[in-house]
Amino acid sequence: MLNFSFGPNIFLGIIVSFGVLILYFLRNVKPEIARDEDIFFATIGLLYSCILMVHGWRLDPILLFGQVLIIVTVLVAGWENIRLRGLIANMAKLKKQKRK
Repeated sequence: MLNFSFGPNIFLGIIVSFGVLILYFLRNVKPEIARDEDIFFATIGLLYSCILMVHGWRLDPILLFGQVLIIVTVLVAGWENIRLRGLIANMAKLKKQKRK
């Protein structure tokens, strides 16, 4: 039985889906920043968001708060990881230009 109603779990699931889709499509936008393991983490994130949307109605407030904290932490760490990848790619590009 699926009990599907719009609540905070749907909102969190959409946020996670949006975040991992950005990670997945990073390969098309900036291939020098993308890594092979991003596809694995994007797949796991999409699975997690689907589970959260379908079965999240069972979460009591403290468990929902825990999920919010986990999602915020993972998205911020992922954003910083991608930003640092970009900085490393820029430094490598500058170093390569200085050698020439």
